[in-house]
Amino acid sequence: MIDPGLAFGAQPQGAERSAITGMEPLLGGELREKAVWVDESVCIGCRYCAHVACNTFIVEPDYGRSRVIRQDGDSSERIQEAIDTCPVDCIHWVDFEKLDELRQRLAGQELLPLGLPSATRHKRILPRS
Repeated sequence: MIDPGLAFGAQPQGAERSAITGMEPLLGGELREKAVWVDESVCIGCRYCAHVACNTFIVEPDYGRSRVIRQDGDSSERIQEAIDTCPVDCIHWVDFEKLDELRQRLAGQELLPLGLPSATRHKRILPRS
């Protein structure tokens, strides 16, 4: 059986290789300096961001919190509009290099599904902007 993951590591051959510009649709048509991060420990599940930038954000079904599914899903302007609609300021632009650290810190917190009483208050991962 052929591993479908091999397609992601394949390099273009011949003339196509020199034509890589970073503006390909696979990359969202633009290079960004920052990544989008949702601090799920603070998110209240209002769904505003998912309504504004539906190609970037989803509401995670088990916990009811927003999550980024594609960094290149929507334009920077549309993502910024989604950030501006957030009532609890839990969406941030961060350096791509910080994403792994933020994911690890979030994984270390116990999140309860929204709608259930919470005995503890979670600490905000990033400060309010």
